[in-house]
Amino acid sequence: MAVEVHRRMIPFALAASLFLTPAAEAAAPAADAPAAEAPLPVGAPSDDYQFVAWCYGVLSGYLDLHDQVMPEVTRIESTWRRPGSNLADDLKVYDKQQHQGHEDLKRFRAALTAAEKASVQPINAMGSKAVARGRGVWNISPDVSKSRIAQEWMSWSLPARCPTAATALEKRSKLLGASLQANAGEGDAAATAQKN
Repeated sequence: MAVEVHRRMIPFALAASLFLTPAAEAAAPAADAPAAEAPLPVGAPSDDYQFVAWCYGVLSGYLDLHDQVMPEVTRIESTWRRPGSNLADDLKVYDKQQHQGHEDLKRFRAALTAAEKASVQPINAMGSKAVARGRGVWNISPDVSKSRIAQEWMSWSLPARCPTAATALEKRSKLLGASLQANAGEGDAAATAQKN
């Protein structure tokens, strides 16, 4: 939902949807899967692998802006004080968000890695494009003021669907990977039996 707000105020670059490989289709969520409960952000890919890669990209773009926007965020927070609030305490929220964001990136990376290992075809190029598409959400026009960028950054939050989709993708990918390894072992045993 927050991504939609960004799209109206700042021009963003988005790539076209990418082709699903058979392995990615096998890892796609069922219609009743928990990942499907949260709405899909506008412009995000719909299959879980590409969506998690998109989440990785949009979150890493957000985290990368931290140092650039914090002087303006501090100015805004200093100027518009809530009665009885403490500036230092309010600014700690952004440090906590950074920490949580890096933890979420690790979770997304683990899910993507599991999906890539489980895939019978290489899908990492498709993932890289989805990451770039996500990072593109933070492509900011030069004519947008520092204040506007900081306000957008302050109000943004990770789409609720991202962590859920990452957890579901990693779980399915590990199950799929285990079954592929089991099948590979059976094939090896059959080949050995044929040789004898």
